[in-house]
Amino acid sequence: MTANPDIFLSYNREDQAVARLYADAFAAEGLNVWWDTALRSGEAYDEVTEAALRAAKAVVVLWSPRSVVSRWVRAEATIADRCKTLVPVMIEPCERPIMFELTQTADLCHWSGDAGDRAWLAFVSDVRRFVGREAEPDAVAVTPTVDVPAPVSERGSAPSLAVLPFTNRSGLSEDDVFAFGMVEDLIDALSLGVHARVLSSSSTARFRNGSSPDVGAMGRELGVRYLLEGNVRRSGNDLRVTAQLIEAAGGAILWTQKFDRPLTELAALQEQLIEEVAAHLGTQLLRREMEQALKKPSDVTAWECVMRALSALRTTNDKAILRAVEESARAVSIAPDYGLAHAMLADALGLAYMFRSPDDADEVRRIRHHIDRALSCDGENAAVLGYVASALHCIGQSPEGLRRAKRAIEINPGYGYVHLTAGTTSVMLGLPEAALAHFADFHRLEPNSPHQHYAWAFASYSHLLMGDLAAAEAAVDRSIAFVPENGVFYVHKALIVSQLGRTSEAQELMREARHRQPTDTRELWELRFPRWLPVGPALDAMLAALRKLWPATEGSA
Repeated sequence: MTANPDIFLSYNREDQAVARLYADAFAAEGLNVWWDTALRSGEAYDEVTEAALRAAKAVVVLWSPRSVVSRWVRAEATIADRCKTLVPVMIEPCERPIMFELTQTADLCHWSGDAGDRAWLAFVSDVRRFVGREAEPDAVAVTPTVDVPAPVSERGSAPSLAVLPFTNRSGLSEDDVFAFGMVEDLIDALSLGVHARVLSSSSTARFRNGSSPDVGAMGRELGVRYLLEGNVRRSGNDLRVTAQLIEAAGGAILWTQKFDRPLTELAALQEQLIEEVAAHLGTQLLRREMEQALKKPSDVTAWECVMRALSALRTTNDKAILRAVEESARAVSIAPDYGLAHAMLADALGLAYMFRSPDDADEVRRIRHHIDRALSCDGENAAVLGYVASALHCIGQSPEGLRRAKRAIEINPGYGYVHLTAGTTSVMLGLPEAALAHFADFHRLEPNSPHQHYAWAFASYSHLLMGDLAAAEAAVDRSIAFVPENGVFYVHKALIVSQLGRTSEAQELMREARHRQPTDTRELWELRFPRWLPVGPALDAMLAALRKLWPATEGSA
């Protein structure tokens, strides 16, 4: 061991085998590592240990359920934080000490020593920045296989949108300021989104006086697929904002909506107004892109394949999930380094696993591979994090899923889908109140989302956890209204109705479900519900109702 180490490795004694894996891997990268188990007896904080800790250029803390409760690891992390040498890494899912929750932490829970793993390589790169040197030219290291990026034309991208200057139809100078600010704020809000690339206001400023009424000409000049135009005007005691989305190529109006706010409350409600317009517009763009992708018979880009996969998941039956898997796998084959494609494939495979597969460690590893690839390719993209969070929930890794969803919300609080995934993961963690709050945000931000049925189903589970069967039934009724062909929701409602004592109605609902999904067995349903509800009275009640209703409806499918 060196007196002035590059790295001080902080870990709990029970994680010694993992610590050795890291120490050996760092050594293979040509980095000097100080680590020792002999000084962790708890009898004293050894002077040699403290000296090495303070001398190290980087202190790598291995967070695990055991190390987070170790006062020695916490002490070492605290000193490293004060010395600005802390480089933490998660080796197992756990809740970090609260003072370190805001410290960026690498997630290597999956890592087992692969020197070519992208997440590991990114982490080593971070460590080297702390150490202050790049890899030496003659260092012996494993050269990872690097995917050749797909050409942009093959990968595709989100459509481009230009927000044109809003027109002040009130004729009052004070509304000029509001109209200008409305455009600036809308561009800021939409730029955080994931379904469009938004031009800056400077690109459209020349159209402020309506210098080019030809929509097609404006679209060609700006190089965009969509234009958003709008106006503001006073209507009685209200200020009305009208917005419409136009397809640049043909000038067709794809969507239009009016938003009214009382003049007396305008200042306080302006932020909500911007959020509401952006939310409606984002959903419309997503739907339009899905429709366009479905119309294209061949020569699709990876982006279009992702849109096709999303379109398939407007419902969650076997056929739809299989289509989503096929389309997202195609996206990955077109663009192997495309984070969104890997995230979508992980989510589709996760749904297939959650709905149909028995416990299978190999399949979980396969899904985890695409999760890790998505994160290594584009781990700070809100859409990538949203689909990754959903996939983690599907394979029983909800704690990490909730962390990923919350990070996505930090990046883009106006993106509704990540509130949905935060809600579903909260349900599995036994946090129904938090889940319902996230679902409320989702409904507010994406009122016309194709995922509404999914949100209502998990809202129903939230009410079950809270012991409110009436609210649970009302929520699942909303799911059925959105996707009446999905037998899953009829089983869900049948089990709730059975608990309410309406036996005949429950049996009729179960017969309907079994007619719609005749290949589903009782064993499959007993596998599904523990993946949707945490262990506890609500799950026990649903399984008991299932075991009672199933034999009573035998032969009815």
